[in-house]
Amino acid sequence: MELRLPEARRQVFQTVVPMRWGDMDAMGHVNNTLYFRYMEIARMDWMQGLLGQAVQAGEPPPPGQGPVVVNAFCNFQRELRYPGSVLVRLSVANPGRSSFDTYYELSRDDRPEECFANGGAKVVWIDHAQRRSVSLPAALRQVLEIA
Repeated sequence: MELRLPEARRQVFQTVVPMRWGDMDAMGHVNNTLYFRYMEIARMDWMQGLLGQAVQAGEPPPPGQGPVVVNAFCNFQRELRYPGSVLVRLSVANPGRSSFDTYYELSRDDRPEECFANGGAKVVWIDHAQRRSVSLPAALRQVLEIA
């Protein structure tokens, strides 16, 4: 069963992640679990950049708050094989009070037009001490509302 990425999404970030020799499995291709790691790297690099900008603007999120992924999926289209680098394109959609959806398209950076995998993850902003959702930080909400 393939889960489809929605048309109503906006690309907000992209990054290149080098594949490592150790990413391969016994079949000689990148292990399926690493596709989720590549998505995580893009998501965290994007969010750290946004939150870093917020700190510089004097609007840091309250301490003890942060993102958690409550579900994730990946549609595997083609095998990734070492050596090379993965181009990860990150899109966002469906902002709510405390959550938003992220979507990913993975290709090789030397073959950016070919989709090797795509997927998504729902992100919820939480207060770690209270263990419950809280409103998204203003800097993040501002980016998401444009989506």
